[in-house]
Amino acid sequence: MAEREDDAPTSVAAEDERPRARVRSFVRRDGRLTRAQREGLERLYPELGIPIDNTPIDLSATFGRDAPCCVDIGFGNGASLLWHAERFPEQNFLGIEVYPPGVGRALNGIEERGLSNVRIAQQDAVEVFEHRLAPDAIDRVMLLFPDPWPKKRHHKRRIVQPAFLDLVSRALRPDGILHMATDWAPYGEAMIEVADAHAGLERVVDEAQLAAATTRPQTHFERRGERLGHEVLDLAYRVV
Repeated sequence: MAEREDDAPTSVAAEDERPRARVRSFVRRDGRLTRAQREGLERLYPELGIPIDNTPIDLSATFGRDAPCCVDIGFGNGASLLWHAERFPEQNFLGIEVYPPGVGRALNGIEERGLSNVRIAQQDAVEVFEHRLAPDAIDRVMLLFPDPWPKKRHHKRRIVQPAFLDLVSRALRPDGILHMATDWAPYGEAMIEVADAHAGLERVVDEAQLAAATTRPQTHFERRGERLGHEVLDLAYRVV
């Protein structure tokens, strides 16, 4: 999910038992694209993007090699995604983001840095994990500063739910890492509660291992949260 994503109203089934729409943790907003972002989308997505459908992704064919793969959910403007890809060239990185401005900016950044180990999926992360990633296919998942949906009536929109962790733990290889970060303390508590209760995940508590598992740059939303006096929490869980 993109950092601080909002959500659109979802359709609710009527009494005639029409199927319910899945509650999404974001709203699809096109946003205002700069010329550079639009050109990046049009010119680079065919080469660096994943076709938007629900067919399984062949990671080896997509990246042209077999290598450990990290999935960055909701990479926002792409700064963290590109930071990781530059520092860990031996790994493949699949970035997932629904917002066109962020996708366009990330694509331009990939080209500017000459990165060959990044691909982009402009699609709902739940759909990608549900239909497109094979079991035990990836080594790491990053979920950095997802929208906390602070109002109680909106908690159902939070992406960190048992069903989503089922999908993530299925896609991760044994000993694979889920790294989550938030600057909203109540959401951090909810993340811990849900993830600690998941039978397929074990929290990383060793300080050295936690530091290694949560290496990342400071993000725009993290800086904003710190200015507001929010404490940042990084969590790591290992697949067992």
